[in-house]
Amino acid sequence: MTDLIVTIVVLVVLLAGAAFFAAIQEAFAAMTKGRARKLVNDEVPKAQRLLDTVADPAPTVSTALFLRMVCEIAFILLLFDVLTPAIGSVGPRLVATGAIGLVVIFIIVSVGGRTLGRQHMTAVALKTNGLMRLLVTVLFFIPQVMIVIGNAITPGRGFRDGPFTSEDELREYVNRAEASNEIEATERKMIYSVFDLGDTLVKEVMVPRPDVVYIEAGKTLRQTLSLALRSGFSRIPVVGPGGLDDIVGIAYLKDIVKRVYDKPDAQSSENVTAVLRPVTWCPDSKPADDLLREMQADHSHMVVVVDEFGGTAGIATIEDLLEEIVGEIVDEYDQEQAHVVDMGDGSYRVSSRLSLPDLGDLFGRELDDDDVDTVGGIMAKLLNKVPIPGSRVVWEGLELTADQPQGRRHQVATALVRRHQPETGEIGAEKTERRAKGDSDDE
Repeated sequence: MTDLIVTIVVLVVLLAGAAFFAAIQEAFAAMTKGRARKLVNDEVPKAQRLLDTVADPAPTVSTALFLRMVCEIAFILLLFDVLTPAIGSVGPRLVATGAIGLVVIFIIVSVGGRTLGRQHMTAVALKTNGLMRLLVTVLFFIPQVMIVIGNAITPGRGFRDGPFTSEDELREYVNRAEASNEIEATERKMIYSVFDLGDTLVKEVMVPRPDVVYIEAGKTLRQTLSLALRSGFSRIPVVGPGGLDDIVGIAYLKDIVKRVYDKPDAQSSENVTAVLRPVTWCPDSKPADDLLREMQADHSHMVVVVDEFGGTAGIATIEDLLEEIVGEIVDEYDQEQAHVVDMGDGSYRVSSRLSLPDLGDLFGRELDDDDVDTVGGIMAKLLNKVPIPGSRVVWEGLELTADQPQGRRHQVATALVRRHQPETGEIGAEKTERRAKGDSDDE
């Protein structure tokens, strides 16, 4: 009876030892350098020694696995011996030993031990690090020799591509990090955006051709400076006779200001071609992450995007690419605008997204257009250019003036609308359009 009690105690100790080393194996396998470094920064006792271990965790994990297997095998062999009096035949005894050992080891060791090691990895790693360093020193040659033999007879070279076999697996780790409050939801979205950037084409993030603000090559420095100040853009494409399909260079606001500062009369005597910078071209089918790396390497801020036929499809800036990662970049003065604000003098400030029928209701008119549906759309159609603050058109007896820009792209968010008074404004749509395009003498 005494021998049986001792045997049972030894079985319990072996099972507990297997679970103990399973928890250590899981804790050190899951512990990262970043987590260990944070413990060091927090001045947790023994954290620096843990960081040294985590820098190369393979010996510790291998030793823990080796000792766990020793305990499990010893448990099975001893259990087989314990069942001898109850089950005399070898065959049934083997079956019973295998069944009991499988259930007990799976529940206590594989599930219980590993779960505790994962849930309390920091505590387990800190408290057992000293013991494992000693055991690694004493026993590491045994599992190491076995690993060398295993590598010799196993095809391949292990994890040649690293621990993550696919992007989906890496995303899953990010989700787990968010679930455990290691990272915020916004950080998870940002990481996801980095993944998605490689699958995003430039044409999906560029400023499309209809929204490009540009200036003709014959304009003076003063006109270009005026357009830059009104539009809010510091880099403006300069086009030749062929329009947007004939971009001859990029005008930088700082170059214009420097030229005018050095030579004040240059603002009227020189045109914009005197300060042009070369154009960087990019196909619209290029992956966005490739373009971002190229722009960083070339110190380029803006590229002109061309389609498969060689025509200008739009422009892309480094901010357009960064927005795909960090989200929309807005100005500190940007605020949500009401769709309609009564100014009290018979005029209204309306959102550029206000529908034409709703605009007509304000003035008792039926307004509609076959091509566009919004206030911003009708202004762009009549101007044949992107509206910028100050652009003005007359349409269906109404005078529409582009008002406040919004967002990093400085797109017009609101417009002032009133009944057109011919005696107080220019006569004729041609002159009105010309002024709205920035062709007046003042620009």
